Amino acid sequence: MEPIIDELHTLGDFIRWGASQFNQAQLFFGHGTENAIDESVVLVSHALHLSREIPDILWHTRLTYSEKQSVLELLNKRVRERIPAPYLTHEAWFANLHFFVDQRVLIPRSPIAELIMREFEPWVDNVKRVLDLCTGSGCIAIASAIHAFPNAEIDAVDVSTEALEVAQQNIKIYGLEQRVHTVHSDLFSNLAGIHYDLIICNPPYVDAQELQTMPAEYQHEPRIGLEAGTDGLFFVKKLLREAAQYLTPQGVLIVEVGLSKASLVEQYPDVPFLWLDFQYGGEGVFLLTAEQLPQS
Repeated sequence: MEPIIDELHTLGDFIRWGASQFNQAQLFFGHGTENAIDESVVLVSHALHLSREIPDILWHTRLTYSEKQSVLELLNKRVRERIPAPYLTHEAWFANLHFFVDQRVLIPRSPIAELIMREFEPWVDNVKRVLDLCTGSGCIAIASAIHAFPNAEIDAVDVSTEALEVAQQNIKIYGLEQRVHTVHSDLFSNLAGIHYDLIICNPPYVDAQELQTMPAEYQHEPRIGLEAGTDGLFFVKKLLREAAQYLTPQGVLIVEVGLSKASLVEQYPDVPFLWLDFQYGGEGVFLLTAEQLPQS
């Protein structure tokens, strides 16, 4: 580390050097950033207690020796252990909101954020109660409460008690304890008798083959949040069987299935899935009304 510390001086030097190291190590980006430079900016700014929107005037400022040590330690940890940046900074952004994250939860990255920012228009109206199944960090529930449904009650459900601890922490950060409630439940198992105007679910949907070929960065995420059987549809099939019992007559179900979309369409040729489009990237999210779901 000593020679590098002597050769690098400015904030810009460390960002450029970090990006070069990331590219050389062929790191994977997809947990909040899309390239090595952006990832380096996130980590360098975090180590220096700066906003990631670094003003131009600071790029040429020189770092102290202790600052250099802190930056290099974080950059080297990213390369050496291939831990995604949000787990190193304990911060992820979703729907223009920041969330605390650690390795108890998946890192937020769902295109459902775009639906939330659009207030789910034109798909829902007069929403009073919302269910966020497989809530993880609570990002969908919290963002929905803030951006889309300021007067609705929202249940944030997960089978993982560890994930619910993180979700509860984020709920407290935003002061939403009176409207967003964490519930420990394996999908609908502890929700008997409750009906929702909107059910949103970003369940595990990674199939066995994809799980084996995912970049090393994904191995730091909780497997329970990814793994979904041979075809990636273990949880989605349960949703399709049971969701109608928990929706109001005009209710709507929105589910993300990612790359398992093709398998889902093949196995359910008679279900009229509406596949939603996203301006800022993402696919594999379907919408069904209560009427379109199988009744059981």
